Order: sequence, then structure tokens, then C-alpha cells
Amino acid sequence: MSAPAGIAPVTGADWDERVLAGGRPVLVDFWAPWCAPCVKLEPAVRELAERHAGRLDVVACNVDEEPGVAARYDVLSLPTILLFVAGEPVARLSGAVKPGKLQGAIAAHLPPTD
Repeated sequence: MSAPAGIAPVTGADWDERVLAGGRPVLVDFWAPWCAPCVKLEPAVRELAERHAGRLDVVACNVDEEPGVAARYDVLSLPTILLFVAGEPVARLSGAVKPGKLQGAIAAHLPPTD
């Protein structure tokens, strides 16, 4: 299992292209299939992806399959959410955060709506 349903997977092989070189903010959900809080957070992450389609890319990185990527960003607990803007991490949340806190962490970094 490489990503939760409805969220695009990202791997070490396509990380630079999909996360660091992206033209819009990228939310990365670091997760594992055995992680109960990760499963609990999934609907909120999917909802953000749907609500901000076209303004925010959302991807999921399975830490069991991509331990090198997780280590590169010091992901020590799950779930961990990192928001990248212009290739740099600008926001980080760990644990099963409430959807409002997740939205609040990314709101200031999203481009304006048309």
C-alpha cells in the first residue's frame, strides 16, 4: 500500500520533481498503513486536497517504503504533515491534529483564489 485512497503517493524517485520543484504549495502526509492516527487523519487530508484543488498539491509518503525521505526531514513520529512552498518546508504538524488546525497551518501559504 503506497498511499491512502484518493491521495497521490510520492517516493524518493519522484520527490524532487513533485515536491521540491512544484509550482504551488505541496502538503506531504508522512504516514504508515499500521498507524491508527494516520488513518484517522486521512479524511481531513483528502478534504484539503479536494477543497484546495488547483492551489495545493497533496501527496502521501509511506515511511515504511521511503525511510530515506522520512529521515531527510527528521520525521520521527506519525503522522507528520509538512507543507512545502518553493521547495522549502514552511509548516510542520505531528500527531492526529484536528482538521481546523491543519487548515490553519496551511491557510497563510496558499495562493489567493481567483
